[in-house]
Amino acid sequence: MLDAIDNLLNKITMYRLTLYCLLSWWLIAAVFGFAGLLPYSPQMMLFSALVITASCLATNAIFARTFKVAANVESLYITALILALIITPLKSLNDASGIMFLVWAGIWAMASKYLLAINKKHIFNPAAFAVALTSVTLGYSASWWIGGNLPMLPFVLLGGVLVAKKIIRFDLVLSFLFAAFATIIGFGVSHGSTPLTVALQALLHSPLLFFAFIMITEPITTPPTRSWRMLYGVLAGFLFAPAIHVGTVYSTPELALLAGNIFSYLVSPKAKFVLKLKEREKIADGTYSFIFEKDKKMFFRPGQYMEWTLGHKKPDARGNRRYFTLASSPTEHELMLGIKFYADSSSFKKSLLSMKVGDEITVAQLAGDFTLPRNKNEKLAFIAGGIGITPFRSMLQYLSDKNEQRPVVLLYSNKTASEIIYKDAFDSAQKKLGIKTVYTLTDAASIPPRWSGETGRINESMIKEKIPDYRERTFYVSGPHSMVAAFEKVLKNVGVKKGRIKTDFFPGLV
Repeated sequence: MLDAIDNLLNKITMYRLTLYCLLSWWLIAAVFGFAGLLPYSPQMMLFSALVITASCLATNAIFARTFKVAANVESLYITALILALIITPLKSLNDASGIMFLVWAGIWAMASKYLLAINKKHIFNPAAFAVALTSVTLGYSASWWIGGNLPMLPFVLLGGVLVAKKIIRFDLVLSFLFAAFATIIGFGVSHGSTPLTVALQALLHSPLLFFAFIMITEPITTPPTRSWRMLYGVLAGFLFAPAIHVGTVYSTPELALLAGNIFSYLVSPKAKFVLKLKEREKIADGTYSFIFEKDKKMFFRPGQYMEWTLGHKKPDARGNRRYFTLASSPTEHELMLGIKFYADSSSFKKSLLSMKVGDEITVAQLAGDFTLPRNKNEKLAFIAGGIGITPFRSMLQYLSDKNEQRPVVLLYSNKTASEIIYKDAFDSAQKKLGIKTVYTLTDAASIPPRWSGETGRINESMIKEKIPDYRERTFYVSGPHSMVAAFEKVLKNVGVKKGRIKTDFFPGLV
């Protein structure tokens, strides 16, 4: 069952998964409204959602054309659905002020992405900003009705867990929930309520779960590293408590998120970049190297990843955005990606492969903790499977360029010899720094006649033989999810402690 869920999640992007969850929640709510389980008319729910979506579409089209950027339709529909789920549906077509509220919220949600952006990166969650602004200007507030209705709770929980699993953000979700519950219970107990009563009230009759799984995890307004994400979650969780106030201004979910967004902006990389393709080269069977010219200076740590947006016609279920680890080192003048292509590659990858020299792509959201430790004497072991080698190419090229010696051993597994990439960078690191690379091939029928490397999967005996001091090393593991899980199991079997195993986010699957 769990394997089936993992396979399903691997086939769609996190944006598309979020979109599907939001849409399914809206449809379920409409069914419950029809059955009388929720106090909303399905017809008015539909009308309200259409008004919001039309406002978002029109506004986004105008600003995208004005600013000459590719319109991100997925993001637009996600924002529209969020607004439809937190703004109470209209009760009548004659409610002119209510219709204006919906229109105004849709307009400002989209406008904020363009007008409240620095270096082409927006600061605030669009839906949260829109409802906060309409509360001030029109006196209409979001009710966050999706979270206050008990029949919707199990569906929000199930879909939310899938989203958090997909984007590997349980650290953020749990830090938020811990801070929110602690604060809410603390205030409740101080006013004479029991902890259990207060906790149940918050869980069952507030937008706590919807906020935790959907609102706070929006990638663009989330800090780039785990420690900052957890602090962000704690801050938003504390401010989420309705008893928090400054004078007569009391905290609301949207204000809590906007405050968190400001914190996130302060601790995150600020820029969005437009890159031009300089070169594309086939470097192995099914694998291509893409080299892009940077339009300005970019600072990153070896092993980090970025979000890549490529506008193209008729995007499939995986959309027009991807996360790719940077294969280049910060010491190099261009940015490089190493990407594996398959027969059934997505529309995004097909468009990427058809790019011509000079074509542009947009990148943002520099993030990732899969980076070299600050202690240069710490013993390291890198294990890579297939295209998961890209962060290690970045790290080892960086060490070579800096002439920085570190105790590193790399185990690199591929099915066939023709799939090995970046061998020049690893050979250079071995020659200059003494870094050891062990290649192994898993397809016994395709072993070259003069192959001098290893054969078979990376197993316990191979680790013990090639890395005798493996108990003293910190292991970095990167590759497809199933492969990483297998490597983790092998390491635990030989006695490597969990705290000494770091796994890559492998954002290509997201």
